Amino acid sequence: MSKKTPGFRAATILDVASVANVSKSTVSLVLRGSDLIPTETSDRVRKAAAKIGYVYNRRAAELRRQSSNAIGVVISDLRNPFFAEVLVGLERRLAEAGYTVFMAHTNEDLERQQRVLTILREQGIAGIAICPALGTPISLPRSVKSWGVPLVVMVRTLGGGASYDFAGADNSLGVRQAMDHLIGKGHRRIAFLGGITGPVLQQRLDGYKETFTAHRIRFHPDLIVTSQPTREGGHAAMVRLLKARKSVKAAVCYNDLTAFGALSALGDAGLRAGVDFDLIGFDNILDTIHSNPPLSTVDIKPEQMGAEAAVLLLARIKEPGLKVQRFIQEPTLVLRQSG
Repeated sequence: MSKKTPGFRAATILDVASVANVSKSTVSLVLRGSDLIPTETSDRVRKAAAKIGYVYNRRAAELRRQSSNAIGVVISDLRNPFFAEVLVGLERRLAEAGYTVFMAHTNEDLERQQRVLTILREQGIAGIAICPALGTPISLPRSVKSWGVPLVVMVRTLGGGASYDFAGADNSLGVRQAMDHLIGKGHRRIAFLGGITGPVLQQRLDGYKETFTAHRIRFHPDLIVTSQPTREGGHAAMVRLLKARKSVKAAVCYNDLTAFGALSALGDAGLRAGVDFDLIGFDNILDTIHSNPPLSTVDIKPEQMGAEAAVLLLARIKEPGLKVQRFIQEPTLVLRQSG
């Protein structure tokens, strides 16, 4: 009879439990990052695992649970710092809950967005947070729901009433706050610069028009100067405004990037924002305080918005049958030197 050769046996979760003097379920909770276990016990379990060389295979655990610890985040335009700040808040809150974020940038491309969503579905993602590309069909939330994947829509609504979880801002109120301030300074002909299409533009234009009505001031449609919501677009919009409407001395911008471009155009024309022309942006991205001059803007707290979107998604993952959830950030006007 042949003699057995001693072989190497990999440490198991039961070994960790024995060394740490806890139950198997306690070890499992600790290694999955649960906050239900006291810190002292968690430390003891991790030291025991390290001592005997146990390596936690997270992917295998996910397959056993038929679940994932990965969240897909789909962003429409990462070139805009606003979306990067939303992502920071979202990722931080998801990481605190033990999830890893897989981020995709669609660049406002609907076909690319569909490919990304298909890949995320095939990877068995635990949930999806999306800022939809312009033109995204209203059927998207229904399609994702049919996959059994929790979804939260961010920043841009898709219509369809309250049929999906959403985190965004009161865009109309934000513009009304900016307009009320400019009218209070004596302006009556106030331009709106930037934006091409989409629900956010429509909401901000609604606030713009409503303010004229509320103050019984005549609305001039020609003071809406559309452009790409970028620095280049804002510069071009301000150049067109200064050329066509020299009497206008105030403007609200679609976003802060548009306002940065407008500031540059004012400088090119020998004008100083806050002195010769009052200018207000929208979003309050971090760079606004460092522009020249510092930009007055509507603060919708993009990082907090991202964190709140994560809260909605985590709640949906935990309890799929929840009623539709909505978080609407109330804006605040931040006054600096430009207006």
